[in-house]
Amino acid sequence: MLEAKNLNKSFAGKQVLSSLSFTVAAGEIMCLLGANGAGKSTTLNLFLNFLQPDSGQALIDGVDVHLEDSSKHKLVYLPEQVNLYQEFNAIENLKYLACLSGLRVTEAQIHAALDETGLDNSARQQNLKSYSKGMRQKVGIAFAVIRQAKVLLLDEPTSGLDPSATLEFIRIIEQLAQKGAAILMVTHDFYCAHTLSDKIGIMDQGRLLTLLENKQLPISTLEETYHELISGKSLLRKVS
Repeated sequence: MLEAKNLNKSFAGKQVLSSLSFTVAAGEIMCLLGANGAGKSTTLNLFLNFLQPDSGQALIDGVDVHLEDSSKHKLVYLPEQVNLYQEFNAIENLKYLACLSGLRVTEAQIHAALDETGLDNSARQQNLKSYSKGMRQKVGIAFAVIRQAKVLLLDEPTSGLDPSATLEFIRIIEQLAQKGAAILMVTHDFYCAHTLSDKIGIMDQGRLLTLLENKQLPISTLEETYHELISGKSLLRKVS
């Protein structure tokens, strides 16, 4: 459903992505872990067609996003800060987003999508300027539900969320994957990556250093592997 094929990108002579390749199948959740500057957000921007690669392909459902616009109708992007209209309430925002996307939706469908995300009924008529980050995320995810998105791109989605909101976010994303969405998330959050992902890629300086299957992978092993690869030293040795 979502595939990176030997993606390369540089800015002002500095290589920020080097031969990046991976796939995310329908119903699968993949997380990219890495520090700032590792190339995670650049990867998302290539799939969003905000940037052109120097070489390689970013494919959604077999379509090169840089050659055809049809892929845009299959994905929803959730940035770290969800930018919605602060003077609109949740229902008004979703109606407007649906209209921009050429979708015809009823208010009942909007409420059904918000039900899936767990946004309280009492909050749906309130302007978004009163919302927490977690509540704004639920409105953004509700749009993915309405759009029946095949691909969901998430950029640091749990940054600034409290533990309860993080758990609620994980529950919602798992439900979307169960419906067949291919989900790519970039984050610094070991807990979220370990809890949510089917596979975890560790990136540094534009390279995918390893791709871990997350089946019964202890979080301690994930953390140890990450620090060994990034620093070249064992986390245990580093602490001692």
